[in-house]
Amino acid sequence: MAGTAAGQDRSLMEPAGTEGSAAPASAPGQRQRAHALAQYFPILEWGRSYNGTVLTRDLVAAVVVTIMLIPQSLAYALLAGLPPVVGLYASILPLVAYAIFGTSRTLAVGPVAVVSLMTASAAGAVAAQGTALYLEAAITLAALSGIMLAVLGLLRMGFLANLLSHPVISGFITASGILIATSQLKHILGVGAGGDTWPAMLGGIAAAIDQINPWTLAIGLPATLFLFWVRKGLKPLLVRLGLTQHAADIVAKAGPVAAVAATIVAALVLDLGARGVNLVGAIPQGLPPFALPSTNPDLIAQLWVPALLISIIGFVESVSVAQTLAAKRRQRIAPNQELIGLGASNIASAFSGGYPVTGGFARSVVNFDAGAETPAAGAYTAVGIALAGLFLTPLLFSLPIATLAATIIVAVLSLVDLKTPGQLWRYSKADFAAHMVTIVITLLAGVELGVIAGVAVGLLLYLWRASRPHAAIVGRVPETEHFRNIDRHDVFTVPHVLSIRIDESLTYLNARWLEEYVLEEVADRPAVRHVILMCSAVNEIDASGLESLEAINHRLADAGIGLHLSEVKGPVMDRLNRTDFVAELKGRVFLSQNRAFRELAANGGPSEVPPADMARGMI
Repeated sequence: MAGTAAGQDRSLMEPAGTEGSAAPASAPGQRQRAHALAQYFPILEWGRSYNGTVLTRDLVAAVVVTIMLIPQSLAYALLAGLPPVVGLYASILPLVAYAIFGTSRTLAVGPVAVVSLMTASAAGAVAAQGTALYLEAAITLAALSGIMLAVLGLLRMGFLANLLSHPVISGFITASGILIATSQLKHILGVGAGGDTWPAMLGGIAAAIDQINPWTLAIGLPATLFLFWVRKGLKPLLVRLGLTQHAADIVAKAGPVAAVAATIVAALVLDLGARGVNLVGAIPQGLPPFALPSTNPDLIAQLWVPALLISIIGFVESVSVAQTLAAKRRQRIAPNQELIGLGASNIASAFSGGYPVTGGFARSVVNFDAGAETPAAGAYTAVGIALAGLFLTPLLFSLPIATLAATIIVAVLSLVDLKTPGQLWRYSKADFAAHMVTIVITLLAGVELGVIAGVAVGLLLYLWRASRPHAAIVGRVPETEHFRNIDRHDVFTVPHVLSIRIDESLTYLNARWLEEYVLEEVADRPAVRHVILMCSAVNEIDASGLESLEAINHRLADAGIGLHLSEVKGPVMDRLNRTDFVAELKGRVFLSQNRAFRELAANGGPSEVPPADMARGMI
């Protein structure tokens, strides 16, 4: 056996063409297969270099994230209108699935505020909270979302997330933060109030203001203030007391655990349950159950659109976080594989009794800061959550609902961005319009219509801008070969040559506009004998754009004017050469705008260029 092994080792080191070279001939194929497999199972990539040092760092990060995630999971399940334990269920198997399929080394997957709100909105449209059908709808949403994400990933369609522009996403998250915080006020006040829109929520709270439970308020208000202080003031205090910045940050992130412990003690000592304070109550003890999503066609028909919106919003939020954290360590993520990873996580959540999940910003930052090196930290966090489900849930019986509401309010108000509207107003009125429409519709009509309206307005504004592209009449900058807008720079021109720079691709959206623009400019300049279309910014000319170029060519030729093109990109020129346009062109195609201007300026008509400059051959 030893001889055989030695022979194998020698054969692997021998160059191709020598005796025994069959083994290395297959090695490249094996490596290619391994690489292809690792693309879909990134755990095979980072798992090869896993060692004791990385294990220690991942375990430390897992402990920190577990402490943070337990109260968060309970709170977000409450926000979704589900039993608190469902939040724990959604924080176990999804983390394991992402560790296998995800590409981010530090992204922490689980319930998040915005997706929880969207789940409540979608499930609430088909069933009442607290019913079996409501829970079934939430589980089915997770399954549908997971399938959609996985299919999009396999089809490599991650680009679809680009339909949601930053102003739309920012507006939606801001409005969602306001809605979520408002929806939790009833738990802080101890009143019964409902509503899916902001006016309805405020109206419900106002109508029940005389029913405030002072004991609930005495728990909820201090808990909220304490958590706000923890977020902003605890870290500086700990640093002054001697902790390092890193240690102080981690301790501060565990503030919600302190609030949970303190209010549980208060509930037990003061017997708050008997005083009308709503408590979490009995939480089923044990591991997540096996669950099956619904296959009812009617239910699926009602849920597929919300599931698609949840998928896209969750993917955009998750990828944004993952890319930000990966850049800090000079790592990279694969967006299409992230779709598969998030899809697997949601499918795992559905079959373990959970609801839709995605990558969360706060817990991912904590995971990153705590030193997580690989997605295995998420799997260890899942073990921690599972242990909590097995042994700690009885301790949460007396946890006031107001504490969970305070946790949600403090978390989501950090999402509310009041600076962006002013910035967008100064930079782009169109983006400001998309941003504000998203906010207003989300607040007044609900999260689903808010997203749809934001996307619709964004697309309409894009189409409007694309249908009226920027174009400029250009002239040559003195002493250079550069051409710039005549309205912005002092440039040389000649009256019989009109140079127009087109700053967009020519498509069906703007083809007619270009036709009208060129002919109007020519009509205003009787001396023009040559028109040059400077195409340096034109990346594509579709069939409609080609038709308009042909029309411009014929109209100008009828008036005795030549049409010329300059700086046409290679791929665009290749397509033009496959048509009759070049043969029918009454002018020429020039490699550079400078050469076109130099030759045509000397071809008839008085010059506005100084004679000395012409003598130097600069035109």
